[in-house]
Amino acid sequence: MELPKLNFQETFDFKFRKDKDKFFIYDPIRKTYLLLTPEEWVRQHWVHYYLTVKSYSVSALVTEKKIVLNGLTKRIDLLITEKTRPKILIECKAPQIKLTEKTFEQTARYNSIIGAKEIVLTNGLQHIHAYFENGEYLFYKP
Repeated sequence: MELPKLNFQETFDFKFRKDKDKFFIYDPIRKTYLLLTPEEWVRQHWVHYYLTVKSYSVSALVTEKKIVLNGLTKRIDLLITEKTRPKILIECKAPQIKLTEKTFEQTARYNSIIGAKEIVLTNGLQHIHAYFENGEYLFYKP
């Protein structure tokens, strides 16, 4: 399987498994192998980044958390917590998906339920960071 090189300075020690013609990647949060989709490839980079570079504990990372938005059940990709409080909401897209105002608005809507101080919208190649202050999102480069 050909995986794109993502925009991270670090290289991470991923565990892979192949079953028939499908590839799987080990998720240290859920402690299981997950189907390796382009979006999962991006999410696992962020998971490993927060575990190895930022030294967060596994218990501070939450994946695939269900939320209800306008009566519809949605799932967030990754939430970084601090003392169980939402800190950073990360919305992952596949590398070929363009990051647009529309995809940012989706992340902001999810965060209206979650209440994290920061959000990151990423396709692994481009990362958009914003923090919520005084009722609006301010964009920044970390």
